[in-house]
Amino acid sequence: MTGTNGGSGGGAARPAAGGGAQERHWEPGEQILWRYRDHAPGLDGQFHIARPVTVVRDTDELLAVWMAPGTECVKPVLADGSPVHREPLATRYTAPRTTARSRWFGGGVLKLARPGEPWSVWLFWDDDWHLRNWYVNLEEPRTRWTGGVDSVDHFLDIAVYPDRSWKWLDEDEFAQAQRIGLMDQDQARRVVDAGRSAVEVVKAWGAPFCDGWQDWRPDPAWGVPVLPEDWDRTPAHMTS
Repeated sequence: MTGTNGGSGGGAARPAAGGGAQERHWEPGEQILWRYRDHAPGLDGQFHIARPVTVVRDTDELLAVWMAPGTECVKPVLADGSPVHREPLATRYTAPRTTARSRWFGGGVLKLARPGEPWSVWLFWDDDWHLRNWYVNLEEPRTRWTGGVDSVDHFLDIAVYPDRSWKWLDEDEFAQAQRIGLMDQDQARRVVDAGRSAVEVVKAWGAPFCDGWQDWRPDPAWGVPVLPEDWDRTPAHMTS
């Protein structure tokens, strides 16, 4: 997978879930939002992460987007503005929190997601474009709307390295989410099953790991997307 755009959605449409109106594919270079809703008590359902991204590819099989270095994003913070990860695990998800705007520092991130799949795969590079690792983010299958995609993070993640080794990440946060009732046993079981399915893909070195995305590079003409003022708007029309 080389070149700048990695293919084109071509502006084609596909049937929306339920056989209703046609859903438009975004064109390479279009800018959309990639958002997550919060689990925390009192904030359940509100958006707490919003990241403007540039579409690389959008087809029936794959949505690929690029988050450029320096992108202004929305992230969760504690009520006093301090980072959430500094809060002890026991109170990390119950301490009062809010959101803040912040720049994405470091290298950019390529995000790959297949429709209906309960995870997305992110690629991280070092400054010299040496692949550091893939990152499997376990999450709700993304819901599409006219301005982007929305999901809910499932705490548990998987790091995958260039030598094809892998390891679970954030198991402590996943366990804590269950202890305080943010995730019941049935949902936790589904998340673990999804993670195990992702691991099987890794072991078989299936898509997207085998597709050459580590050689992809962003189009130099792409600018850094702007975070809209109404980043937390609730779409009037949504499709799966």
